[in-house]
Amino acid sequence: MRKARSLLLSFAVLIGTVGLGSTPAGAVTTAEPEQQDIKERILAIPGMSLVEEKPYTGYRYFVLNYTQPVDHRQPSKGTFKQRITLLHKDTNRPTVFFTSGYNVSTTPRRSEPTQIIDGNQVSMEYRFFTPSRPSPADWSKLDIKQAASDQHRIFTELKKIYSKKWISTGGSKGGMTATYYERFYPRDMDGVVAYVAPNDVVNKEDAAYDRFFRNVGTKECRDALNAVQREALVRRGPLTAKLKEWADANNATFDTVGSLDKAYESTVLDFVWAFWQYSRASDCANVPAADSSDQVIYDYVDAISGFSAYSDESLATYTPYYYQAGTQLGAPQVKYPHLDGLMKYGPEFFQPRVYVPRDIPMKFDPRVMRDVDGWVRHNATRMLFVNGQNDPWSAEPFRLGKGARDSYVYTAPGANHGANVAGLVPEQKAKATAEILEWAGVAPAAVQADPAKAKPLASYDAKLDKREQRQTLRP
Repeated sequence: MRKARSLLLSFAVLIGTVGLGSTPAGAVTTAEPEQQDIKERILAIPGMSLVEEKPYTGYRYFVLNYTQPVDHRQPSKGTFKQRITLLHKDTNRPTVFFTSGYNVSTTPRRSEPTQIIDGNQVSMEYRFFTPSRPSPADWSKLDIKQAASDQHRIFTELKKIYSKKWISTGGSKGGMTATYYERFYPRDMDGVVAYVAPNDVVNKEDAAYDRFFRNVGTKECRDALNAVQREALVRRGPLTAKLKEWADANNATFDTVGSLDKAYESTVLDFVWAFWQYSRASDCANVPAADSSDQVIYDYVDAISGFSAYSDESLATYTPYYYQAGTQLGAPQVKYPHLDGLMKYGPEFFQPRVYVPRDIPMKFDPRVMRDVDGWVRHNATRMLFVNGQNDPWSAEPFRLGKGARDSYVYTAPGANHGANVAGLVPEQKAKATAEILEWAGVAPAAVQADPAKAKPLASYDAKLDKREQRQTLRP
């Protein structure tokens, strides 16, 4: 899903901690498992190895590799090492399984549900994002069922150590990942919190996104953004010259998309989507006038959607995403009536296939998202979906049907792609927090009696609870 054609975001979270002593390598111990150092217990899992341990007060934070089958359907057909992190607090606390849907952060971070339940956190790097990529890479093994099976194997082993309740979570593609995991392994988790997770059920039907852009914010702001976007194409000559200067200075190439000019148009078309994905209504005051200088227009578009986004180096990082968008996830296609006569490349160009090297075969399967959507509508249990009112990716959200139980879809007013529980209206914020605590088995008696009293069990930590968002137009 590249912004109006394929995009994405994700804010990764994990956590780290202070080191304690461990048994020397090769030493014999007769201690019971629960008396062993947590590092020993983790590394006793077959296929688990330590990359590093980082200190963080009150926790222990491990970066690990876990050996996974390339193909869970045929485990004997090779393996690869998948990177995960573990923020350890206490085996007597509940655990959050966090997924970004992309690379895993190796900086200690705590997701919102982890702070709410004051628990442990396991974070998984999505398969095929380097270094968690099989070699050689058989791209046919990159699908949502294989990724869910990765998560299931990790959970199955760690549940033996962290035996309390588990909740899965993630934002954007991470929220999609948490949802898909629940669809394939509904008995693993005790609850799901999916943030700003797009649900592109019918890939060729994207009217919801067009309606979103006709109504988001104020007319004045929409007009100002459209005017800048239009000017960027009207001034294609001098502005692409500036992009070429940057490319030459940074040895950037554009072979995958085909040319610098195609990369330029892609970035310009991303502009309005990118603004609403990451900005707020108050930022409308900073949109430059359409008659601003070439440099002002170039700098502003670059700051919002990033002219480096379609360079070969940048695209290579996200090849797994574009591959999935073009094979299973779908990719929004937005109409640009105000740009008629200025676009050189038709809608057939702005497809995930364009952003993936041609030696990787791709074929879209329209059944996959319909299956997930139907399952959520009729089978969702203890699932919470949090969307942003001004987030383009929330234009096609997950919805609940009559078969859903103890599940909720909430929208944070005025929020962008960083929408969270804390940004909900007070009643929904309290309800969502109370449900998360209940699902995790740690709801205080006062909260059980009155959900309005619900609040995070762990105090806010400015470093640990920093929300990191990818400044890229992908979910």
